Parts: sequence; C-alpha cells; structure tokens
Amino acid sequence: MEGHHHNHSFDSSKNFTNHAFIAGIVLNLLFVFIEFGFGFYLSSLGLISDAFHNLSDVVSLFLSLIAFQLSKILPNYRFTYGYRKTTILVSLINGIILMIAIGGIAIESVSRMNRKQALNGEYIAYVATAGILINGLTAFFFFKEKDNDLNIKGAFLHLVLDTLVSVGVLVSGIIIQFTSWYWVDSIVSLAIIIVIFGSAWSLLKDSLVLSLDGVPKDIDLNLVKNEILKNKEVKDIHHIHVWGISTSLNAMTAHLVIAKKTNFKLHANLKSKIKHSMEHLKIQHVTLELESEDEFCNRDNC
Repeated sequence: MEGHHHNHSFDSSKNFTNHAFIAGIVLNLLFVFIEFGFGFYLSSLGLISDAFHNLSDVVSLFLSLIAFQLSKILPNYRFTYGYRKTTILVSLINGIILMIAIGGIAIESVSRMNRKQALNGEYIAYVATAGILINGLTAFFFFKEKDNDLNIKGAFLHLVLDTLVSVGVLVSGIIIQFTSWYWVDSIVSLAIIIVIFGSAWSLLKDSLVLSLDGVPKDIDLNLVKNEILKNKEVKDIHHIHVWGISTSLNAMTAHLVIAKKTNFKLHANLKSKIKHSMEHLKIQHVTLELESEDEFCNRDNC
C-alpha cells in the first residue's frame, strides 16, 4: 500500500488566510471595545449584549486561527496525519456557537417584541454603521476561500451574521429615530436569523459528518467508484473509505480487484493514473491495495 498527497490551492493561499484571521481578530476586538464603551455610556443593555456576542466571534476566529496553524505542523509518530483534524473540530465548535447565537438572538427578539423601551435611534445607527464596515470588511477577507475550507466557511458565516445584524440594526435605528416604532428592531432581527439559519445548519451538519469520518459532502462515492472502474484492468472495488483529514484535505483507501491476466509490472502506472483522477474529484491522499481475481480476500478482515 502507498499514499499520495498533493495540496495545490491550499498552499498558494494559506499565507493570505493566516493574515485574514489575524486582521479579523484585531478589527473585531476593536469593535467589541467600541460597543462596550457606547453600551455603558448610553446604559444600553442591547449594545452590551451584542458586544458579548461579538466577543464570542473573536473567540471563534481565534480558535480557527489556532486550528489553521496547527494544521501546518508536520506529522509525527504520535499524530501520523499531523494536527489537521483540529480544523474539523473547530468547525464543529463554530457551528454550535453559531446556532446558539442564532437561538439567543431569536429569543431576545421575541422577548423585546412588546417592550416599550425608548431607544436612541441615532446612536444605534452610528454603532451599527461601524459594525457593518468592520464585520463586512473582515468577511470579505474570507470570501474567496469559504467554499474550499469548512473552517474558513465557519468564520465567514459568523462575520456575515454579524454584518447582517448590523445592517438590520442600522435600518431599525433609522426607522426608530423617525417613527418611534421600537418593535421594528425585533422584526428585523428575526428576518436576519431566518436568512442565515440555512447556512449555519449546513455548517453544523457538514462539520459533524467530517468529525465522524463520513464522506465529505462535495464527494459522490458512486462517482468515485465509476471513475476507478473506467480502467479496464479493474474488475471490482471493495473496502472503499473516503473521509476528511482536515477541512481542506480528503483521503481514500480502497481494495481493487485486478484481472488475472494483468501484467503486474503495470500496477504502478495504474495506481498513478487512478490517484491523478481522484485529485480531480477532490481526493488528494489516496492509498490503494491491488488484488488478483483469484486472490482470496475475507471482506471483513483483509
């Protein structure tokens, strides 16, 4: 058996992603201080609560950065894949935090629906504008890579949620300033979480699948099998396993039954050909075991 590993797009963009995480942490931490400051100055429990929410996003970004850095550590005798799996674990944590944040916003929005609490729409709009600029800019840093790495997607969704919340707060702040319709704040918040819920649920589900070594969602196992069987030398496939080593690197192991008359000297070429085709299906680390048709293989133990 032998392994095969290529990692093209990740290597070319990892430095930019690293800087994006650092910039995101610094900018959002700055905004947390701004929100806390205005919250205490205006005695606004809403701003203080949102500051705590944004602080949880800073923690999520920090965890993502740590996982991103750990994933670059070389394998060793204890961790033969290195620490790449940490990106999956952090994605799962981010998915859980995101769902909790959505639930918290929903509960708070409903509870405030019938309150007659006076709000300063002008100051709310100012703080919301700052939130749009900071969260929107940080989210933009991750936009290009969000579909290539579940860990980055988690960070992106956190920032998009915050940006949309800030947009909603800005709109409601303007409306409140001119109409005193305080219930608009709750309606806008509920609309935002409805929009973001689908993506947040997808992140949580995909992260859980990867945590349990399930087949990554962008890989079709039947397509993988059919691609391998296009090689006339391959008569059957069994013991095929596909899983995510990290949020950006996938692996596969499989037993291939080879025709009796196949020249075994050609096995190396066949393996190389199959591994190359798997790269196009987003499987970068491939391990194959070849068996002849007359070779006995106990399918439970071989």
